[in-house]
Amino acid sequence: MPEDQTLDLLVPAALEGERVDRALALITGLSRREVDELLGAGRVDIGRRPLTSRSRRVHAGERLLVHGSIEPVGPQAPEADPTVTVPVVYEDPTVIVVDKPAGLVVHPGHGNRHATLVHGLLARFPDLASMAEGDQIDRPGIVHRLDKGTSGLLVVARTEAGRADLAAQLQARTVGREYLTLVFGHVESDEGLIDAPVGRSDIDPNRMRVQSSGRPARTRYELVARYADPVPVSLLRCRLETGRTHQIRVHLASIGHAVVGDDRYGGRARGGWPQLPSGRPFLHAGGLGFDHPESRQPMYFRSPLPADLSALLDDLSPMRPPPTDH
Repeated sequence: MPEDQTLDLLVPAALEGERVDRALALITGLSRREVDELLGAGRVDIGRRPLTSRSRRVHAGERLLVHGSIEPVGPQAPEADPTVTVPVVYEDPTVIVVDKPAGLVVHPGHGNRHATLVHGLLARFPDLASMAEGDQIDRPGIVHRLDKGTSGLLVVARTEAGRADLAAQLQARTVGREYLTLVFGHVESDEGLIDAPVGRSDIDPNRMRVQSSGRPARTRYELVARYADPVPVSLLRCRLETGRTHQIRVHLASIGHAVVGDDRYGGRARGGWPQLPSGRPFLHAGGLGFDHPESRQPMYFRSPLPADLSALLDDLSPMRPPPTDH
């Protein structure tokens, strides 16, 4: 685009309420650094008025005017990549269940355009490419996600009808999603429900936090075990009733029990422990249940703890019960 031209971008309904810098990155496909440079140079207007704050929230139907030369990319259909290993635990003509390893991004996004789970799925299941259109263009068949550092089970649809059905089950909160997580400290109660809305941080759009203006979020937990050494920690089984971004991590941190290994929400190593890969929290999606979109048969899958998390538990000393009086 020549320097004297202006790019006119319409804010879609899906980005209602997002910060303008994040919205620009999502619409154009530019990196956050590139968006920051545009904003810093005063090259962005909103509705013909100069933008004065990058934290300003956008609204559906507003127009963002970008002055000068950029090349908008936007979401694009990913290509098959046979080098990406996809651990499949179940497949049929309608659904695929995979056991995602930690460190693998689920679908393309900013900073992760290649070598995602979707790229590997397309290599193994070429029929998924037919679903790469509209709002599914860069995530064909994806119904729900796991964070990059989280391991475990997720279901992928092979047909549009299957995707719509599974999405409806998620909306109705009938999909069973069970996680094992290790948190710092000893939880007071052996079971509990965290019912607190979660929204995006105004300071850092890559972080979520509990806030009254957020979306409803509910996480149930129950105690599996308490450990005393090398630091006090609790092993919990969590069940999601909603599926907000970083929900378990944010909820547990909000009650003072950050997930071990979760650098973003206060779970950094303490006293040199634990030794987990950077960005790898102790969080594993070990159980997944749903009704098959066609047969309506209940389906349930389990995934054992991966070796790195299992080894970490082996190094812990269980907390002994207090002695009884005789």
